[in-house]
Amino acid sequence: MDMSTAIKGDNVKLSADKKSVILIDQTKLPNSLEYITVQTARQLFDAICQLKVRGAPAIGIAAAYGIYVLARQIEADNYEDFLVEFRRQTDFINSSRPTAVNLSWALNRMEKLVVGNSDKSKSEIIALLEQESISIHEEDIAMCQAISEHGLTLLRDGDGILTHCNAGPLATSKYGTALGPLLLGKERGMEFRVFADETRPLLQGARLTTYELFHAGIDVTLICDNMASLVMKNGWINACFIGCDRVAANGDTANKIGSSGVAILARHYGIPFYVLGPTYTIDMNCQSGDDIEIELRDPGEIAEKFFVQPMAPAGVKCYNPAFDVTDHSLITGIVTEKGICRPPYSESLAALFK
Repeated sequence: MDMSTAIKGDNVKLSADKKSVILIDQTKLPNSLEYITVQTARQLFDAICQLKVRGAPAIGIAAAYGIYVLARQIEADNYEDFLVEFRRQTDFINSSRPTAVNLSWALNRMEKLVVGNSDKSKSEIIALLEQESISIHEEDIAMCQAISEHGLTLLRDGDGILTHCNAGPLATSKYGTALGPLLLGKERGMEFRVFADETRPLLQGARLTTYELFHAGIDVTLICDNMASLVMKNGWINACFIGCDRVAANGDTANKIGSSGVAILARHYGIPFYVLGPTYTIDMNCQSGDDIEIELRDPGEIAEKFFVQPMAPAGVKCYNPAFDVTDHSLITGIVTEKGICRPPYSESLAALFK
């Protein structure tokens, strides 16, 4: 993949005829760059559920474009019937993944537009939905730029960074969140040494993060998840940067499984641990991490996926949560497009919305 393509946000886009959404199939990376075309609710549901599109911001953009495409297909003679079908499609898409708040945020934003324009014709509402989906995408690009700028203030030339999962251009619409400061710094002549956790069991770090950073010319080293402690002990890490899928009002943060372990290790070794994400990932209705629903995925992802033969006895029980929650006490700062929040997070996060 040409990194310039990813940075421009072409991993999720509306087709030229506006009848479908075109996505990079992230399950095929790094060995093959393939695009898929999404035209139906089932195709969009599967693309999100099966991680063909993943990363909280990218999911939100795909959902916005997708529900616009689906709205064009609704056959209704009046507003009431249109709204009923629109909500049915929205609820179905929203059920594809429960943890990332961006999915429901984007769909709710599109639904709010429909509800607020009951006096308009179907064609007028469709036109408004198109513009709203484009706005969501454009706002995400600006958000990535701003987060990258704020995050870059936390880094020095030559720093060693550890990251977990993937929060780069593939997961967003431009530079990314957690990887954004690294890509922006590289553009400005800075050099970093990045250590990327493989991120078991789906290997987003190995397949996607190293792919993006390698093609961007950034010094990146892939490590197994259980090697993070050693590279920290060796003094190779100056900061940890991770993305997020949901932030609770008290600063507890849900991110890819394994993130909380990285935070605990970072605290032990005295390394700052930063979470980077947009303000719409902050759920002020969610009081703490205890209120965040954690997605449980297919056990086969642990025992069988990516292996020629199963790597566990047939029938053995597997526990496969997709996310964990990092306690706010372990987080040095939460970087948003509006600035860097510091403890106490119950105050600094709330201030973002005043």
